[in-house]
Amino acid sequence: MSGKLIVLEGIDGSGKSTQYKLLCERLAAEGREFKKLVFPRYDNESSALIRMYLGGEFGSDPSDVNAFAASSFYSVDRYASWKTDWGDYYRAGGLLLADRYTSSNAVHQGSKLPPEQRAAYFDWLEDFEYNKLGLPKPDMVIYLNVDVETSLSRMRERSEKTGAQRDIHETHADYLRLCTQSGADAAKRFGWRRIDCVKNGAMRGIDDIHGEIYSAVAGILR
Repeated sequence: MSGKLIVLEGIDGSGKSTQYKLLCERLAAEGREFKKLVFPRYDNESSALIRMYLGGEFGSDPSDVNAFAASSFYSVDRYASWKTDWGDYYRAGGLLLADRYTSSNAVHQGSKLPPEQRAAYFDWLEDFEYNKLGLPKPDMVIYLNVDVETSLSRMRERSEKTGAQRDIHETHADYLRLCTQSGADAAKRFGWRRIDCVKNGAMRGIDDIHGEIYSAVAGILR
């Protein structure tokens, strides 16, 4: 028996963390049992290479580490969590809600490749994580789509508000622009549920977006 795995995905500044929190709170209020997954797991040893990569220790530009090498950093962190944290729960039929998953590699690392090479990379990624590593495929990936200008603006606001230093992904506008293209390609290739978060040049309201997300999730939990 296997459980259900639902993933929220989106580029930086898409409001994904806020929407993930709202979804978890709503399902908890309904009395539904589930387990939270948030990737990467920065507080765990399995994310050491991710932290080095994002901190610029392998190069100050995301392209300094190729798509396949960088993907493996994130994949290993997920594999470690599967083996030590949630594998048994999933196999027993549990519900998992994930903030990022394999889909993040598709969006972020796929952006490092020319468009004509992305399909082959997506095939490699799917085989590596789901077949070679044995991680479960999501039942649904909800992709929060925003344009790069909105992404950059929201990240600047967040950085100014929190004082947090932005990583090498967040400081390269061209990289984020490519991520939006790779995300669109991945959403089409894998059949993700795409939610457009910008309407008429402005970010939709939080509750409006949440309502669309909840409706999609409720549809597969019935």
